[in-house]
Amino acid sequence: MQVRITWLEQRTFEATTGSGHRITMDGPPDHGGRNLAARPMEMVLVGLGGCSAFDVVEILEKSRQNVQECQIQIEAERADEIPAVFTTIHMHFILSGEGLNEKHVKRAVELSIDKYCSVVKMLRPGVVITFDYEIN
Repeated sequence: MQVRITWLEQRTFEATTGSGHRITMDGPPDHGGRNLAARPMEMVLVGLGGCSAFDVVEILEKSRQNVQECQIQIEAERADEIPAVFTTIHMHFILSGEGLNEKHVKRAVELSIDKYCSVVKMLRPGVVITFDYEIN
């Protein structure tokens, strides 16, 4: 897996992934950015949410659950000192689908967080990661 980061101007950068996709990142105005794109630390949370959502949907589909929607709301706290690493992250899963079984949803979320999500594994044990879920 490869990624190339290219400085565009000021504090704006473009990432090109090995699969050919481009993502723009920018910094906040108080650090020379223009607030034109997501911050790099937000991208870490995007990766976390994407990785876990992928797991949860796949596990539910393999369990023959009719999952129709999957959202994850993520809130994170960062250290005050530099480097301002994440200290806590809370993931709130919101799932919907016809006849979704709570036992299967709980199992899918727990398996993702405790076993399968590579991003969770990289962030722990330094970051306290909590989660909950709801079924609509």
